[in-house]
Amino acid sequence: MNLTKREFFQVLGAGTMAGMGLGTYAEADAATASNGLYDIPKFGSVSFLHMTDCHAQLKPIYFREPNVNLGIGGMKGSLPHLVGEHLLKVAKVRPGTAEAHALTYLDYEKAARRYGKVGGFAHLATLVKRLKASRPGALLLDGGDTWQGSGTALWTNGQDMVDACKLLGVDVMTGHWEFTLGMERVKEIIEKDFAGKVDFVAQNVKTNDFGDPVFKPYVIREINGVPCAIIGQAFPYTPIANPRYMVADWAFGIQDENMQKMVDEARGKGAQVVVVLSHNGMDVDLKMASRVTGIDAIMGGHTHDGMPVASLVSNKGGKTIVTNAGSNSKFLGVLDFDVKDKKVSDFRYKLLPVFANMLPADREMDALITRVRAPYEAKLSEQLAITEGTLYRRGNFNGTGDQLLVDALMDVQGADIAFSPGFRWGTSLLPGQAITREWVMDMTATTYSYATLTEMTGETIKTVLEDVADNLFNPDPYYQQGGDMVRVGGLQYSCNPLAGMGKRIDEMRLNGKLIEADKKYKVAGWAPVAEEARNQGNKQMSEVVETWLKARGGKVSARKLNTPKLAGVLPNPGYAPV
Repeated sequence: MNLTKREFFQVLGAGTMAGMGLGTYAEADAATASNGLYDIPKFGSVSFLHMTDCHAQLKPIYFREPNVNLGIGGMKGSLPHLVGEHLLKVAKVRPGTAEAHALTYLDYEKAARRYGKVGGFAHLATLVKRLKASRPGALLLDGGDTWQGSGTALWTNGQDMVDACKLLGVDVMTGHWEFTLGMERVKEIIEKDFAGKVDFVAQNVKTNDFGDPVFKPYVIREINGVPCAIIGQAFPYTPIANPRYMVADWAFGIQDENMQKMVDEARGKGAQVVVVLSHNGMDVDLKMASRVTGIDAIMGGHTHDGMPVASLVSNKGGKTIVTNAGSNSKFLGVLDFDVKDKKVSDFRYKLLPVFANMLPADREMDALITRVRAPYEAKLSEQLAITEGTLYRRGNFNGTGDQLLVDALMDVQGADIAFSPGFRWGTSLLPGQAITREWVMDMTATTYSYATLTEMTGETIKTVLEDVADNLFNPDPYYQQGGDMVRVGGLQYSCNPLAGMGKRIDEMRLNGKLIEADKKYKVAGWAPVAEEARNQGNKQMSEVVETWLKARGGKVSARKLNTPKLAGVLPNPGYAPV
């Protein structure tokens, strides 16, 4: 795709969310508000709708965006590493509006109470139907992390989400956390539930023995007479970030060369539009866009970045659009192409927030959700405590929800220090809300959520922190895995994200005393990737958290964040103290 500089800035201006000044609609009835936000003029003849990283959230939720998303080196000050006012400025969104609330943490509690919950498949279904009606032939793409992240997804082995996505009308999908259901379950869903309905694509997943494709690398679908290729890019580091034994027969990786081969092959078969449905993470997508030619757009996921404007990346063949559509069913991306002379000549991009009180619930989807949740509703809704502070997960170093988890681990497991993985999925609670079993499962539901207690030397503790820091802050995106820093309880330390490998972590202290390299400490954790952990009879993390919550006397005080002292990296437009 080739755009002049002038055209680029025209598109950039048009690429913000529907800039209707939603303050105008905030107090209006749902129908009026919906008309103000979601009536998006049709453009061109080819349209893609994009959802990603819903993490099995079927019901409307609260979800706080991060106030820390540091960009390092060449990524400093660039999307997706902007938070708060810095992001709003680039998006050309007024503070205090519904758009500003959807995109940022700003005035979170007040704005959340004003604008209400976000997401929910019944409300998302209404929006999808509305946009498909205005864009005949539009395809709905699912970027993965769909079958994991809730109690019902865990207890039904992903079936609740499979049924919901089929009803939603998903056309093409790729994956990541889906693979933690195991190879056999993934193949069962694709071969039985998805057959003739949903295409699961991933060009970068091969068999370990002969290197054969495990899934279709791409599909070509015709939209209004235009052949369009959708190439799948599953999460390349699945066997590292998640237990290897769950995908023992499969090899992953970024595989740029094979991606180029698939793009060229699809073009050779007549594809006039080529879109990559990716679960790389946005930084990786941006680098891939600079290296692989012939891709019109990469519609990405994994890093949960709600991007209100499209990034345009130059490569030797032209330019490639890169977008990312957030998480938790909170956003729906809309990418429209104008195709002339058998190639993309122009585009428009919108990121639409899904406000549950502005979109009526789709009756059919609502009935499905009620039905699949019915056997578990009493269990999910059991109140364990009331939170006196906001609980959230997102942020490079910690969130109050994760602070609750590490506090529980230390108390229940009798540990000096606790580690909690830098997962980006999980929902938020406002002060005064009930902490239910459902919220606990939203924060801990995986197929390997075993709680652990291990003796570690000070040297090993530093190695763990250094390894995760390099994953997060390596200046080369291809060496990043897209999560956040391990959350730490009990231990204080300093971190210089700009330092070299093995030199980012310093000043590790426990109760004010420096950690000794040779001394052993009791370290609690959960979600180990080692295969032997599943046979050790350890408690589930949800059990640990419930035990702790039930001992709080009905209330949990606001959590005080344990975050590292940062060196060398501030000020940074991806960092805002709160």
